Amino acid sequence: MIVACATQTEYRAAQRELSGCEMRIVRTGVGRGGTFDDTVISVGLCGGLRRGVASGTVLIPHAIERPGGDRIVCDAELATRLRDAARRLGEAPESAPLVTSSSLIRGEARTRMASRGFAGVDMESGLIVAPRIAVVRVILDTPERELSEAWLRPLSVLVRPGEWDELPWLARTAPRYARLAARIVRNALNNGGDS
Repeated sequence: MIVACATQTEYRAAQRELSGCEMRIVRTGVGRGGTFDDTVISVGLCGGLRRGVASGTVLIPHAIERPGGDRIVCDAELATRLRDAARRLGEAPESAPLVTSSSLIRGEARTRMASRGFAGVDMESGLIVAPRIAVVRVILDTPERELSEAWLRPLSVLVRPGEWDELPWLARTAPRYARLAARIVRNALNNGGDS
C-alpha cells in the first residue's frame, strides 16, 4: 500500500504517524499525481467548497473528479474502513465527492463546484492512477476563510507583507490537520488489516 502526500508538511505528518506501518510513503508534489501499481491512499489537506463546513472537517470521498471531468470511484471497502477509523477518532467524516483542480480555487469558483455536489477540492488526488484509490483529506481553507492567491507561489508571500497574517494560522493548523489525516489511515490499518 502507498500513501501519497503532496506537500512536505503532509509527508512529514505521514512519516511520523505511520511509522512502523508496512507501507510506502511518497511525496508527489503540489499539483502532481503519479502512476502506481499498488493501492494508493491520497492523504493530506484540501479546500472546502461548502459554506458552513468548518475547517478541520474530514473528507473521505466516494468519488474524485479529474481535471478533465471524468470520475474515479474510490475503493468502497477501503473508504468505509477509513470512515470508520475517523469515527473512532471522534470525527464525523464527509463522503461527498472531491474534485481535483489545476489551480487554487477561490470565490465564485468554490460556489460553482459546491453546487455540483463537491465537498472539497485538491490538486493531486485526481491525478493518481492506481488499481485502487482512496482519499483522506482534512479541509483547511473554506469559503469563509480563503487563502490568498499568493499561496500559488509560496515564496511570493515573503515579499507581500499583506499576506503575512495567514502565516501563524497556517503554521499552527496545517501540520495538525495533516497529522489527523495520517492518524486516520493508521487507525484504519491497525483495526482492519492492510490489504
